[in-house]
Amino acid sequence: MAALPEIDLASPLQFVINAAAGSSDARAKREVVEAALQAGGRRGDLLFCSPAELSCVSHQAAAKAIATHTAVVAIGGDGTLNTVAQAAHAAGCAMGVVPQGTFNYFARTHGIAENPADAVRQLLRSVPRPVQVAGINERVFLVNTSLGLYPDLLQDREAFKARFGRSRWVAFLAACATLLRAQRRLRLHIEMGGQAREVQTLTLFVGNNRLQLQQFGAEPDDTLAGTPGEGSMAALVLRPIGTLSMLGLMLHGAMGRLGEAAGVERFEFEHLVVRPTLPQGRRGVKVAFDGEVTMMRAPLDIRVLAKPLYLLKPQLDAALIDAQACAEGVAP
Repeated sequence: MAALPEIDLASPLQFVINAAAGSSDARAKREVVEAALQAGGRRGDLLFCSPAELSCVSHQAAAKAIATHTAVVAIGGDGTLNTVAQAAHAAGCAMGVVPQGTFNYFARTHGIAENPADAVRQLLRSVPRPVQVAGINERVFLVNTSLGLYPDLLQDREAFKARFGRSRWVAFLAACATLLRAQRRLRLHIEMGGQAREVQTLTLFVGNNRLQLQQFGAEPDDTLAGTPGEGSMAALVLRPIGTLSMLGLMLHGAMGRLGEAAGVERFEFEHLVVRPTLPQGRRGVKVAFDGEVTMMRAPLDIRVLAKPLYLLKPQLDAALIDAQACAEGVAP
C-alpha cells in the first residue's frame, strides 16, 4: 500500500468553495470556516469560485496541498465534491469534505457530519484514509454513474429545485414525474468478466456507495469480495415496463424495496464495458455521475480504480479501523 499523504498542521488547508465571492452564501460559509479554524488553532485559505472556475481552482488547490503537505477541502454539493475529488485523486493529496447537498451519501458513508460547522470542526481532527473511487472513461466518481432514464431524472430534479426549493420531497416528486413519462429504451451490449450480452433497458445505474443502495433496497447478491464502495460496485438494470408497473416501481423505491420490484436486475462487478446502440452519426451518450450530467463518447468503461482517494476521515473511525486491523493481524 502506498504511503498516506502527510498533513502538516502548520500549513493552511485549501478550502475550495463553490460560491460567488461577496455573495450572502459566500459570507455565511466564510464565517463557518473561519470560526472553526480559529477555535481549532488552524489556518486555511478560502478559495471562492464560480462553477466555471471550479475545476481550475481545484487543481491549483490540490497542487498547493501536495507542495505544502496539507489537504484540499471541498465545500458544496455532489458536483463540487466530484470536481475537487478529480483534482485530489490526480494529485494524490488528502481531501476533506464539508457536504452541502440534499442526500450527502458520500459524507454519511464515511462518518462525516452533515452540518457544515460540525463537519469543519471534525475535519480538523481527521486523518487521511484510502477510500474506493470508481471511474467511467477515466472520469472519477464517488457515489454513482448512470445512463438512460436516471440522467433525465437528475435534470428534472434540478428544474424542480429551481421552482420549488431544495428538499428530499421535491427530489421525490421530480423522480415521479420523470418515471411516469419514461419512454426511451436503450439497447446495450454489456461485457463483464469475459462474457457479453445484449440488454434492452430504460436505465443502467451503477452504484459505488453501499448506503445509497441500502436506502433503495437494491443491494446486489454478494458475489464478489467486498461490497459496493469497498471492493466492488453494483449495477441496476431497469427493464422496459408499462405505466402501471412504473407506479409499482415508484412505490417499491419509496419504501426502500427497489430490489423486489419486477423488472429490476442487479448484480455486482469490478469492471464493466458498455456499448450502447446509437443513432447513425452519433458517438456520444448522455451520462450522469455524482449528480452531474454530460455527454461521453462510447464505449463506456466503468471500473473500480486501483488508486484510492485519500479522504480525511474522523479519527474515531480511523482508530476503530486500526484496532480491527491489529486484531486481525493485518497492517492498517
